[in-house]
Amino acid sequence: MRERMKLCREVGHGGIVPRVWRLAWYEPRRRVGVYYPAPLHRILRAAREFRYRLRIALRAPRIECSQVFEMQRTHRDRQRLADEYARGYLAGWRECFQTCVEAVEEELGRADDVWEVGGMLTDPPKPQRKN
Repeated sequence: MRERMKLCREVGHGGIVPRVWRLAWYEPRRRVGVYYPAPLHRILRAAREFRYRLRIALRAPRIECSQVFEMQRTHRDRQRLADEYARGYLAGWRECFQTCVEAVEEELGRADDVWEVGGMLTDPPKPQRKN
């Protein structure tokens, strides 16, 4: 069997690196340095970096998507504030209405003498106006 020449060498800590080989990149998870021959290591490092950046750019949400998310977030915040305001407004309105109803009921219960027929037929004297 013929053994092919390898272009890539992975060397761990304490390993021996051949003379012409240079570090292209280091993989910290595996604790291995990836080595290539001298002129090739720069090209492969640049290609790996380009591939990484392209993958990040393609997976990232578009600017329009982020703007839509921001608009939805502000709309939700405005809607929440409007709901809180409406709840407070209605609670205040109910409280005011209930107070008015109580006042009217109290007035009706207290003023029985007004509903007598004699009191309705006679007009109370009008106060004289000052010039």
